[in-house]
Amino acid sequence: MNQSLKKYIIFWLSQSMSQLGSAMTSFALILWVYTKNHSALTVSLMSFCSYVPYIITSLFAGTYVDRHSKKKIMLTVDSMAAVCSLAVLGMSFGGSLQIWHIYAVNCIIGFMNSFQSPASAVVIGRIVPKEKLANISGMNSFSSNLIAVLTPVLAAFLFSMGGLVPVLAFDLGSFIVAFLVLLLVIHVPETEHDGGKKASVFAGCREGLHFLTQNRGIFMIVITTAVLNFFSRLTYENILSPMILSRSGNSSMALGVVNAAIGIGGIAGGLIVSAGKMPKNKVKMIYVSAAVSFLCGDLLMGAGRNVAWWAIAGIAASLPIPFINAGQNVILYRKVPDKMQGRVFAVRNSIQYSTIPLGILLGGFLADYVFEPFMGSETPAVSLLHLLVGEGAGSGMAVMFLCTGVCGGLFSYISYHRKEMEELKELQD
Repeated sequence: MNQSLKKYIIFWLSQSMSQLGSAMTSFALILWVYTKNHSALTVSLMSFCSYVPYIITSLFAGTYVDRHSKKKIMLTVDSMAAVCSLAVLGMSFGGSLQIWHIYAVNCIIGFMNSFQSPASAVVIGRIVPKEKLANISGMNSFSSNLIAVLTPVLAAFLFSMGGLVPVLAFDLGSFIVAFLVLLLVIHVPETEHDGGKKASVFAGCREGLHFLTQNRGIFMIVITTAVLNFFSRLTYENILSPMILSRSGNSSMALGVVNAAIGIGGIAGGLIVSAGKMPKNKVKMIYVSAAVSFLCGDLLMGAGRNVAWWAIAGIAASLPIPFINAGQNVILYRKVPDKMQGRVFAVRNSIQYSTIPLGILLGGFLADYVFEPFMGSETPAVSLLHLLVGEGAGSGMAVMFLCTGVCGGLFSYISYHRKEMEELKELQD
């Protein structure tokens, strides 16, 4: 085996372990916050505080990464994340941990991740042989989905044993391993940034946006994906945890099983995409997959009454996601010139993710102040909805899943039939 590939595998394993520790901490903090005040909006604000700085900063972080040592950036970011976990651990030990502390920590981590992500992507390209990049992509996909499966199970188990302390201890231990591997084992070749300091980050943003607006089909995919992200974040990654906890008697294990099922669906979808031949019509693949995710996943999640049904719904919602991502990536890599891909992808990410904080914030507000109170009232409409989703705490959030299922499925159908998509439908492999 090539020596550089061996070192990357060591790097991949250590980084995957560190990512698992970070994900477990995030999951445990959701459990801690929700058991503290049983507010979906409070949980939503946690994600909101992570996404906003990430979205704002990530558009410009690429230029900074290009001009500085990628290894130093990653070491710094990992260290800052460890300091945040250590601070939460200290406050938890002292009994002084407050919810606003977690919001502040999430803001810092979101900001740092905007540098970590592009730096890590560059490192992979620098230390992995070109002919092995496809294999490495498969490894990364496998590890990310495996982490999604393991995180809720391990975090829920450790949290039930000793609260935040054992979870944070695992996180810090995994950080130490990853930090030492990156510092002592991995050598990252550094090259001088092309063009020195002449390039402007604002100019790069303008060029990427100009390309998208001149290619209406691609631009429409980006815009419609932003809307679908909004519908998704109203429920999944937002009120899913509060709903499951409310309807399962605050069972962290029930939440862990459902989240694990979502990860399993993602793994299965990724394996199918990797092993099978994708449809020639990538636009159809994107929007049919999105419609299936909403209509099967969200509707079943809202109507489900127990862990088994919620787990099936989680698989139905997550299995189509790799098809959506693969279809979009094929179109972008085929249509966007190599020399513009960095700028276009940066603007694409900023637009697509810009709706996520709004969806997260609005979802929590609607759950706490609109749907949950509404389902506690006595009206004929509520009586009918009780037949669909049941009664009690969490029934309002279940109705929200029904709404996003219908809206997301209908919007996917409309998006596929827009005239801007006609040219892209003819795109062949």
